[in-house]
Amino acid sequence: MTDDGDERDILKKEYRHHIVWKMSFIALIVAAIFAAAGVTLTLGGRDIGFVEVYRILFDHLGGVAHVTGTPAWWDDHVVWNVRLPRILVAIVAGAGLAVGGAAMQAVVRNPLADPYTTGISSGAVFGVAVALTLGFGAGTRIGSYGLMVNAFIFGLVPMIVIVLMSRFTKTSPATMILAGIAMTYMFSALSTLLLVTSGTETIHRAYLWQIGSLENATWSDVPLMFAVTLIGSIFLMLSTKKLNLLTLGDESAKSLGLDAENFRVLILVVLSVMTAAIIGSLGVIGFVGLVSPHIVRAVIGSDNRYLIPAAALFGALLMLAADLIARIVIYPGEIPVGLVMSFIGGPLFLLLILRSKKGVW
Repeated sequence: MTDDGDERDILKKEYRHHIVWKMSFIALIVAAIFAAAGVTLTLGGRDIGFVEVYRILFDHLGGVAHVTGTPAWWDDHVVWNVRLPRILVAIVAGAGLAVGGAAMQAVVRNPLADPYTTGISSGAVFGVAVALTLGFGAGTRIGSYGLMVNAFIFGLVPMIVIVLMSRFTKTSPATMILAGIAMTYMFSALSTLLLVTSGTETIHRAYLWQIGSLENATWSDVPLMFAVTLIGSIFLMLSTKKLNLLTLGDESAKSLGLDAENFRVLILVVLSVMTAAIIGSLGVIGFVGLVSPHIVRAVIGSDNRYLIPAAALFGALLMLAADLIARIVIYPGEIPVGLVMSFIGGPLFLLLILRSKKGVW
């Protein structure tokens, strides 16, 4: 009995050590997000210091009013109305894409999966191509909403097709991936067909949408994206135990009482709506949903109870870092954040592949 008791004590200590390590890692990411956001808030034509931007934010939230036209009023206006929306959009988008990547990798049991695996990105790009061909997106608010709505609607089409397919075929991970590849090629062909017959300006705008940008982010982009991401993320976090069961395989999950096929379709629907909301506002930003879960998984393991919230925070940090680089690199004009993310994500993912351990999966 004494040996058994000592062994249990050792296991309890190891478990507490792992929990403390995971929570410390999450706290470290939160601190890094505050630091990165503060640095990014200082960038711009008006010189405002790191500590000053946070003081301005606290004063604004506290209801402090300034006389219109004074330096304090202009500082508040620049920080709150010009710089902060972009920071919040980057945080929400990065978190949403990272959560989607972590959940998708668990659902299909494939480390190469990301939120775009089902063809959502290609469907959204086709929606943008349709809107641009019809004359939307000429710089007006109506045109911008037309692009967003079309990207959102057509981004959901691949998901609808896969859900309908699930009624007639077994929704295995392989089926979902293959269907997503088919949707990607089909919508890419349709987009190319439309753009080939379009003018130079239309092709340029569609190309910028394909690589993603935060340059024109405003407060109007925040509510829908934040609401959809928050609701979807909460649902996924409440489903982490089922996601853990799903990673064991369909047969094992069924033996433990989980309807793997229907649960997989439900998760797919939630991820599709989240991803379409983000793409509809910013365009297609790659590698966030692919790289973030891998990095977090390598540090704290593959338990989705900790992986999903940690991946969300790390995705937000990664987007802030990419946006920071996009704004400080000397270049004629601002580099789209999606392009920076590709430069960061590509080599980083190759490094993760070279150093990956099968035990993580």
